[in-house]
Amino acid sequence: MSLTLCLNTSTIRPQPLLEKIRLAAEAGFTGVELWLNDVYEYIGRGGEVRDVEQALADYGLMVPCMIAMRQWGEASELEYPLMLEEAKRRMELAARLGSPYLVATPPREACPLDQLAERYGRLLAIGRQVGVKPTFEYISFFHSARSPNDAWQVVQQVGDPDATLILDSFHNWNSLSTLDDLHPIPIERISHYHINDAHPAIPAGEQTDPDRVMPGDGPIDLAAEIALLQEKGYAKTISLELFNRELWEQPPAEVLQTCMTRLRKLTGV
Repeated sequence: MSLTLCLNTSTIRPQPLLEKIRLAAEAGFTGVELWLNDVYEYIGRGGEVRDVEQALADYGLMVPCMIAMRQWGEASELEYPLMLEEAKRRMELAARLGSPYLVATPPREACPLDQLAERYGRLLAIGRQVGVKPTFEYISFFHSARSPNDAWQVVQQVGDPDATLILDSFHNWNSLSTLDDLHPIPIERISHYHINDAHPAIPAGEQTDPDRVMPGDGPIDLAAEIALLQEKGYAKTISLELFNRELWEQPPAEVLQTCMTRLRKLTGV
């Protein structure tokens, strides 16, 4: 089995939601990773969820994962019930759009991993009721869960068979992690994989989202990371996720054709 190539729509963020779906399909992607806030914005401008459902069906695109649930990990005891209600609403929307996973983003500031594990467990319980699996994310420039080791610790501590993490090549590199840190994570605990490269002139540990660049334009050994995943038996979805403002200013169809060429070369798909 081979990897399934998907597009995270942050790569062409300025485009309208339905245009992102069309562009992804025409570039040859099999799936499109949507942001819930884009869907909310579309609805706020007078659109309907069924329009998004229809566009996905018309272009034959799967939704491997959606982004994101935030503030659930660090919310105060007073705010926490409200965060759980919002998380449930987001899960319900993800389920309606056919996404098996919804990303659970950790806090920006320091937060005990024990607390994150306990609260992530509650998200998983809600997800089972709704029909979506929250998947745990690590962010290399945050101060809570910032590395695959942190995320794997949380996933193990939850003790729930549905607990997973989403891997990200940029965050692996920027958190100074190595391939050895990925070896212990079983493939059944990996929900999805974000691929991107890093700015060639900024040291690891000092980069943030806008510093991501096209695969092959930075220092990350993406081929080695993909080879490791494939050796482990990973044959799921891989999604290009960039936040590069220079790329946002270029014609999106041309950007995506370059993306697809680079991904096919890396993965052999």
